[in-house]
Amino acid sequence: MAVLPIRIMGDPVLHAPAVPVDTVDVDIRTLVADMFETMDAAPGVGLAAPQVGVGLRIFTYSYEDDDGHPWRGVLINPELWMTPPEPGHPDPDDESEGCLSFPGERFPLRRSDRAVVTGTDLEGAPVRIEVDGWRARILQHEFDHLNGVLYVDRLDDGDARIVAKIARKRGWGRPGKSWMPGVDDLDA
Repeated sequence: MAVLPIRIMGDPVLHAPAVPVDTVDVDIRTLVADMFETMDAAPGVGLAAPQVGVGLRIFTYSYEDDDGHPWRGVLINPELWMTPPEPGHPDPDDESEGCLSFPGERFPLRRSDRAVVTGTDLEGAPVRIEVDGWRARILQHEFDHLNGVLYVDRLDDGDARIVAKIARKRGWGRPGKSWMPGVDDLDA
């Protein structure tokens, strides 16, 4: 699989590694509250600080499993461990994902089925999350954002060309072009 970075759109903070959070203060707490609000409005299952223009190592996540059990939280300065993904092509039905940084589209992407993430919460307490399936996908996706990687950067050559066409058609990459989650029509 070729990694073709789509650097033609988005704030430069999306394409740079985020820096660690030194202190959780009122500004960080406000940022996290705003991130949850934005993620919920989109609606999304995760949001990293770089996606809202802040180059800090923070992400939020929210997912309800098939039994209706909620899973929601924030990770500050996370570290990720994962098993290698199974070889082969991703299943378009079971392995497609989307992103608020490339809204309105979904593409198949092979990810590891299991992941462990450690970090801290807003109170500075250690957090360790060990998950599989969609939860593992969510954590890997958001962790990528903290390293300046969008999921479209990881797509195979054919899908990467489609992404580039969509970005050109929508005018992404032109100064001032943006959208508001839950508000703007993406087809305009």
